[in-house]
Amino acid sequence: MLAVFLTRPACRLGALVAAVTLLAGGCAMAPGMRMQNSTVLPIGGAGDGTPVEQLPVPVTEVTLSLLDKLKNDAGLNTDADTRALLGHASAYTVGVGDVLQITVWDHPELAAALGAQPPANARAYDPPPGFIVDDNGCLQFPFAGTIRVEGMKIDEIQSKLAVELGKSFRDPQVTVRIASFRSKQVYVDGEVHTPGAQPINDIPTSLYDAISHAGGFSSSADQSRISLTRNGQSYNINFTNLLQRGLNPSNIALRPGDLIRVSAREDNGVFVLGEVTKPVSALPLRNGQLTLSDALSQAGSISATTADAAQLYVIRGLGKDARVFHLDAASPVSLILANRFELQPKDIVYVDGNGLVRFSRVLSLLLPGINAGLTAGLVAK
Repeated sequence: MLAVFLTRPACRLGALVAAVTLLAGGCAMAPGMRMQNSTVLPIGGAGDGTPVEQLPVPVTEVTLSLLDKLKNDAGLNTDADTRALLGHASAYTVGVGDVLQITVWDHPELAAALGAQPPANARAYDPPPGFIVDDNGCLQFPFAGTIRVEGMKIDEIQSKLAVELGKSFRDPQVTVRIASFRSKQVYVDGEVHTPGAQPINDIPTSLYDAISHAGGFSSSADQSRISLTRNGQSYNINFTNLLQRGLNPSNIALRPGDLIRVSAREDNGVFVLGEVTKPVSALPLRNGQLTLSDALSQAGSISATTADAAQLYVIRGLGKDARVFHLDAASPVSLILANRFELQPKDIVYVDGNGLVRFSRVLSLLLPGINAGLTAGLVAK
C-alpha cells in the first residue's frame, strides 16, 4: 500500500514537470518570434550530418537615406548596361542568302538573267527573282563572273560590277538593290504578341522597333525587365526607366543575332507572408514597379487583430548575400517609406504577429502534450 501511495504523487509530479518542460521549449521556438538587431541564417549542410554554418545577417532599418541609396545603386547598374548598348547602327552589308536585283541599263539582254516573274500564288517565304548570294558569299553575274560580295555595301557592289562589266561593255550603268533580306535576323521572345525572328534590312532596327514589330508588350509583360543577349553576354534593360529619364529606346541599335526576351510579371513576384489578410505572391505592375505598399495591398493589408505592425520585415537574397530590412509600420509616417520602398523579384515580406497571437499559438502547440501528461497522471491515479 505504501508503494502505491508514493507512486501516485510521483506520476502527477512527472506529468507536471513534462508540461513545464514542453512549455519552456515551445516558447524558445515560438512561431512569429521577433528579429533582433541581427538574425542567424543557416547555410550549407548536405543533409548527411555535415555541420550547418550559422551566418549572422544584420537587420537594416528602413530610412529615407537607405531608400535613396538603394535607388541610386539600382540606377547605376541599369546605366552601365544601357551605356554599353547605346550607339548608331552601321550600314547594311550583304550576307549569305540575300537576294539582289541587278539592272544594267541599255542592255535588256541581261534582264533575262533575273529569272521569270513569280507566279500569282507564290508563297511569302519564296525568294523573289534575282541573284542569291551563295554559301561562299559570292555572286555570279553574266559577263562579270563570280564576285565575292559578302560583307560589302550596295554601293561597293555596284562599283565592283561596273568595273567587271566594263571589260565587256562600254561605260555600263549598273543599279543594284536588295530584293530580299534573309541573311541577318534578330529574335524577340517572351511576353510580346507575336514572338519570333525578324529580318534586319537596310533600315537600322532598334529595340523599340523590334518590340513594335512583335506586336508590342502583352498584358502580362514586365516592361522593366528586358534582357538582350549579344555574343553570349546578357544586358538588363528597364524600358520604363528609360522613358522616365527621357532616354529614347530607339537609341539602342540591334545587331544581327541579338536575342530579346521580355519576362513575365508572374516570374518576378514577391512573397507576402505572416499576419496579413491573404498571404499571396504579389505581382509587379505592368511598368515593372512594385513597392512595399503595393505588395501589402495585394495581400489585403496587415491584419488589424493579429499583426504587430511595428515588426514588418523584407528579406532579400539567399545565403551570404541575404539582407533583412525592418520597418515600423505602426507609425503612419512610416507608410510613406513603404510607398517608396521598391521590392525586387523573389523578395519575402513578413509581418510578425503580436504577443497574444504568439502565446496563443504556442499554447495550441503545447496543449496536446499537456493533456497527454495530465491524462497519464489521472490514469496512474
